[in-house]
This record gives sequence, structure tokens and C-alpha cells, in this order.
Amino acid sequence: MTTAATTSANDAALAVQLMDLTSLNGHDTTTTITALIASIKSNWGLPAAICVYSNFVADAKLALAERELKQVKVATVTNFPKGDTPLNEVINETLIAIERGADEIDLVLPYQQLIAGDEALALEYVTASKDVCPEHVKLKVIIESGELKTSALIKKATEIAIAGGADFVKTSTGKVAINATLEASDVILRTIKASRKQVGFKVAGGVKTVADASNYLQLVANLMSEEYLTPRTFRFGASSLLADIYSSLEKQ
Repeated sequence: MTTAATTSANDAALAVQLMDLTSLNGHDTTTTITALIASIKSNWGLPAAICVYSNFVADAKLALAERELKQVKVATVTNFPKGDTPLNEVINETLIAIERGADEIDLVLPYQQLIAGDEALALEYVTASKDVCPEHVKLKVIIESGELKTSALIKKATEIAIAGGADFVKTSTGKVAINATLEASDVILRTIKASRKQVGFKVAGGVKTVADASNYLQLVANLMSEEYLTPRTFRFGASSLLADIYSSLEKQ
């Protein structure tokens, strides 16, 4: 096997373990979520989490338990996708999701208000959400970097997420024109590093191939370290990526 092929295979195997296998579609049903979990080929490794809408959290938990995959976390989203739900409703969404068994909450920052200059409101959403998460429930904050557009705003959103207690900063919802980019990821990672806090990073939206994943793995390793590339501090939010990973691994 060539050096390039070996690197690709290693990246594919690592990417499985770092993945939040995601289904956030308007047409999702219990059947589609169960099928998603059935698609996991445990011989190639397990994803870090399954990310679904809140009303499918219990279904995901059950499907994972039936496959004896309880170690796979279940994540859900709040204030999704536009980031403009009233805060009291977001907190209610969060509490219900936790009651259903969610291990991780992916909160959309009110990015439109941040663009308009309301940093205090953005911070309030993060802080209030973190406050209602028990210690075992991780909070990922989606800053929607593609809509923020400028490095300055991406940096500011990341700083707000960190200040509010985020366990992870996540690039995107996957529901806008521009989602994860290497350029935005560079800004987010440098901001996390400068904070000197143990905060993770999640890339979401547009990561569809092992080659895409490899680019992000290299960026993270260069900026943060190889040790950062664990599910505790780095994730891919993806759906179609898994199929390409399996295809790559099965060719080895």
C-alpha cells in the first residue's frame, strides 16, 4: 500500500470514531433513524454520537441499546436552524431533550442578533443553556460561521461560546449556503487555543468524503496537536461521509 493510501485508510478509520452521524431532515421518521443506526458497521469502529431531532432521541437510544451500542452518545439540536427561537422556548427544548435522554445539546447561537451587534443576547443563550445541562450533558454551540462571513465575527462568536461555557464550538447547521470551511475552522481553532480552555471543535456541513475529512484532520493536528483528535475534543457532523469512509476502508 502506498504512503498516500495508508494515510487515507488511517484517516478514514479515525474519522469514524470522531463522527456525529447526523439525520436532521424534515422527513425523518422513527424508521429512518433506526435505519441510520442499523447502517453502522461496528467492525470498522463506532461513531462518537448520533445527532437527531429531539423527538427521535428516545428512538435513537432504544435502537442503539438493541444493537448493544450504548456507548454511542445521542445528540440533538436546539434553537435550530435559524437561531431565532425565544430563549424561554430554547431552554424548554433543552430540558425536554435531556428528559428524553440526550447526552449532548447542539445549540444554535442567535447569530443574526450577533451580526446586528447584540453580543449580550448571544452570550445569554449560551450561558442559560449551559446552566440547565447536567454535568454529563455536553453543550456544543453552533455559530453558523458561513453566515457570520468575516473572521472578526467568527472569532467573536467563538469567544462568546467559550465565555458562556460551551464544551464544543461547532461551525454550522448544514442548512445554509456556506457551511464548514477550512478558513473559518482555522479562525475558530486559533480562538479556542488562545482561550487556554479545554474546548472542543465540531466541523459540520459539507464534509462528504475521506479527502474532505483528511483536510480537517491535518488542520487540527497542525494547530492543536494529534492529541486533540479524540471524540472528547473533535467531531465531524456528517451523514454521507460514513458511506465514503466504508467504501474507502473496504478497498484496503
